[in-house]
Amino acid sequence: MTTKKDSTVLSVVHPVCCGLDVHKKKISACLLGAGDAADTILIKEFGTFTDEIEQLRTWLAEHECPIVAMESTGVYWRPVHNILEGEVEVILVNARHIKNVPGCKTDIEDSRWLAGLLQHGLLRGSFIPAKEIRYWRELGRSRRKNTEAIGDYKRRVHKLFESANIKIDSVVSDLFSMTGRNLISRLLSGTFTLSLTDVQECARGRLRDKAQELYRSIQGFFEEHHRFLLAGMMRILKTLEQENEEISARMKELMQAQQDLLNRLDEVPGISELSAQYVLSELGPELDTFPNAAALAAWAGLCPGNNESAGKRKSGRSPVTKHHLKSIMIEIAWAAVKKKGSYYRDKYWRLRYRLGPKKAIVAIAHRIVKALFAIIKHGERYKELGEDYLAQRGNVNKLVKIRKEAKALGYDLVAIAAA
Repeated sequence: MTTKKDSTVLSVVHPVCCGLDVHKKKISACLLGAGDAADTILIKEFGTFTDEIEQLRTWLAEHECPIVAMESTGVYWRPVHNILEGEVEVILVNARHIKNVPGCKTDIEDSRWLAGLLQHGLLRGSFIPAKEIRYWRELGRSRRKNTEAIGDYKRRVHKLFESANIKIDSVVSDLFSMTGRNLISRLLSGTFTLSLTDVQECARGRLRDKAQELYRSIQGFFEEHHRFLLAGMMRILKTLEQENEEISARMKELMQAQQDLLNRLDEVPGISELSAQYVLSELGPELDTFPNAAALAAWAGLCPGNNESAGKRKSGRSPVTKHHLKSIMIEIAWAAVKKKGSYYRDKYWRLRYRLGPKKAIVAIAHRIVKALFAIIKHGERYKELGEDYLAQRGNVNKLVKIRKEAKALGYDLVAIAAA
């Protein structure tokens, strides 16, 4: 039997395409296949102001270019994407996937290399959500940044009080509870020495019974210097907290149409209304880009890396080390394993025994991502398996094994009716 040998090494997927090397002040463009000749190469440079990027769009339209590829360089790709979105197909490529040949490193050569890879279909585009989802994402990430900053300033207040021998947080569980904030307000009012009556007026709830202990905790060296620093920190805290309230209201307004999906996400252990908004802002309500749950987990960096050579399994660490969704899912996983009676709690402790806490929590986050994929893409509802699910499944498997062993010895197992 004779077979014809295929001499084609690489086929042309996109006859007309363009590669863009994007920087802060200029864009190098390489257009392949323009005109009648398939090997035509056009190279041109553009600025990064809006009118100059519009000239790039016009140039692409004149040469009937349907697709462009560019490297995800910081935030500099976003102005280009804003102009080209809807006009041509934009492929955003991870920088580590398109390293050029050593010794051929210029802006023009980078754009030409990008165009060549794109022409032969060798580029894999990054996930770029729709404009509406990008707005959700920016709001959600701003709120998380503000929350982190609030935590930093609260720790600075703790440190300031320690330097002034103020020990309020040794009595109250939360320095920024109603009682703690009342005491801080009194200290900021200029009254550096508070009486027991003042402390009693500030105390709320069960802390009224600890008024004497609270009074002892504020007997320190709080002076004008400390008041000045504390006032600045509290102003910033108030601003950040107010900003977060406005962002939350804005996100709730924009996500009003997705309330049913948010409610279904809220049913998953570890997910609150806030974290459901974070998840939806990172993924969107469709997930058309991801063919299955494994692809979503790999994109988020919540699955082991695939690194094997010469039959030897090397480091299984995921190449995705920093990812917004990964951070969110790890926080959700820690909350999920604390819920009593949940499947994730039981699975975590079984994995922790073998893998340790860090790897075990990543494995739980992986399982939660798979559940989120089914909820978002297929419209399913979360079903709690229960904390005894794995034990029951283990008993079933054990019974099957025992029956096989008994049959091999010539015996049949008969179930005994419960008394």
